[in-house]
Amino acid sequence: MAEEAIVLNEGGVLVSAASMTCKGKAFALADIKSAKVLEKAPSRKGPVIVAAIGVLSLGLRVPPLFAAVLLVIGIAWWFLQKTMYSVVLAGASGEQEAFTSKDSALVSRIVAAVNAARGGKS
Repeated sequence: MAEEAIVLNEGGVLVSAASMTCKGKAFALADIKSAKVLEKAPSRKGPVIVAAIGVLSLGLRVPPLFAAVLLVIGIAWWFLQKTMYSVVLAGASGEQEAFTSKDSALVSRIVAAVNAARGGKS
């Protein structure tokens, strides 16, 4: 039996001419109608609430250090949150997220590899 041509083997994801495997789960490319990137921005509610409490605490009888700490925590939390990117595969049974990462370039390479292995069909 001939060995399958590997299109991509990176970040725990293997894309060959016949399948995509990640997290121990295999997806047959014949069953995939399309692959796309899904971008999920993080919720900013938590950091905004913490920072707002810090700012509002400045006008109350609260130690200024406490208010400043809350403000710094809220701002740091905001900047430490990262957008998540997913590989979404569409098939006869609907869409499913096959792989998720903070690395947009990796997810884009995986989607490009899946589409290339499928023969350029989108």
